[in-house]
Amino acid sequence: MINLSILAVFIPTFFFVSITPGMCMTLAMTMGMTIGLRRTFLMMIGELLGVGLVALLSVVGVATIMLQYPAVFLLFKYLGGAYLFYLGIQLWLSRGKMAVTEERLDGNNATAMELATQGFVTAVANPKGWAFFVALLPPFISDDLPMAPQISILLAMILVIEFCCLVIYASGGRTMSKFLQKSGNLQLMNRIAGTLMMVVGIWLAFG
Repeated sequence: MINLSILAVFIPTFFFVSITPGMCMTLAMTMGMTIGLRRTFLMMIGELLGVGLVALLSVVGVATIMLQYPAVFLLFKYLGGAYLFYLGIQLWLSRGKMAVTEERLDGNNATAMELATQGFVTAVANPKGWAFFVALLPPFISDDLPMAPQISILLAMILVIEFCCLVIYASGGRTMSKFLQKSGNLQLMNRIAGTLMMVVGIWLAFG
């Protein structure tokens, strides 16, 4: 169904790209810090759906058309970036659904849909992600083999690698959270998380 030598190159290539700090990884670390690893899985579901959609559309050529019309992304990018920036401000002020307080040592008021939507928007509204998949995926697909099995295997590998990297970043955020909680400096933790969230918002809107 797919050449094993291709997988031997594809897996480390995509892992290196995925583990590199980016919007989705920064978001995972931020949420791991404020809402904990278990709740961050909800964001990961949305992010993985977004990554899978972008990868699939890149393979079938839709992304190439969309990249020729960057205005398609603008509204989505700006709204998504503004929303994440707003969440960052709320965290900085130790307010909102994800802020950590003395009464609530895990920000846990955000709904599952809200968390998943944040991940999905961050993945889909990033033109660089589309461009990356357009450039990366086609060289790993052979015309001599059935298309569907190849795409299925590559998509599965992409999602597994992306999930592992998200868990690594979210776990790092959770570890930082525990350290700051022990020192009793919850405001500092909220401000670090808020700053990171605002950076992701600006990055998404203007990157």
